[in-house]
Amino acid sequence: MQDFSGKTAVITGGASGIGLGLAEHCAELGMNVVLGDIQQDALDQAVEKVAQRQANVLGVMTDTMVKTSVNNLLEEATNTYGNVHLVFNNAGVAAGNSAGKAVWEAPDEDWHWVMGVNFYGVLYGMQTFIPHMLEHGEESYMINTASLAAVTPLGGSYGVSKHGVLALTEGMQSDLEQRGANIHAGVLCPGFVDTQIFNAERNRPGAEQTQADTENPEYQQVKAMLANGQSPAEIADYVFTAMANKQFYMLPHPAWDDFVSSRTKQILARRGVATMDMMAMLERSAEGEQF
Repeated sequence: MQDFSGKTAVITGGASGIGLGLAEHCAELGMNVVLGDIQQDALDQAVEKVAQRQANVLGVMTDTMVKTSVNNLLEEATNTYGNVHLVFNNAGVAAGNSAGKAVWEAPDEDWHWVMGVNFYGVLYGMQTFIPHMLEHGEESYMINTASLAAVTPLGGSYGVSKHGVLALTEGMQSDLEQRGANIHAGVLCPGFVDTQIFNAERNRPGAEQTQADTENPEYQQVKAMLANGQSPAEIADYVFTAMANKQFYMLPHPAWDDFVSSRTKQILARRGVATMDMMAMLERSAEGEQF
């Protein structure tokens, strides 16, 4: 896809972070932009911000954990702008409440929430928008946001959900190719990005009863890495360059390449799980390297 002007992009999790960065980039390309997000006030602000770029923009309150809500996102988008050509299944959350806990210690509500948004939200986006794009037959693109957690041995609800997104997207790519569909696919696996992903706790079911342990050392380490990460605008620039090059695997943080490679070698050697030196990463991050 080379000509974006006048075409329509739909972005879940579009009110902040990577989603908003993608939305602003789409606006610069002259696209109609449809933002789906669960937080109405943030959504309203994002719509206003994107509109300042002289773009057609629509905000639709969307709970990606609910398939009917994703169906409504498609309906609102097509009723307003017609065919959808570019979909970013991007909404994602992390359960700070589980930081430092073993996988068997994390509460069920953390698993249900994170899997519901990160995995089922992507699945529902595929089930909803792929048939629409197949029907209109025009060149289209779907990008699913996973994480470098999808290619590293990170457990817990976040890592498991992102491994699922990677596998799901690989399956989608194969199925599209087998059907000769005029739809390209990609999976975005960023490292740390300067977003407010842990603030997503405020929008989770039962948020008033569930609070992240902000004093937990692991929580603090991740927050520090996020603050030193790439900006959403940088991620958006990378994604559109990757799309132009028809890359399927989109990994904008090359600082992780050696570790991803070593993990693969560890698997082929039939050895134990690869480990990460978080303190070394923090030191390198403090020196300006982006993970």
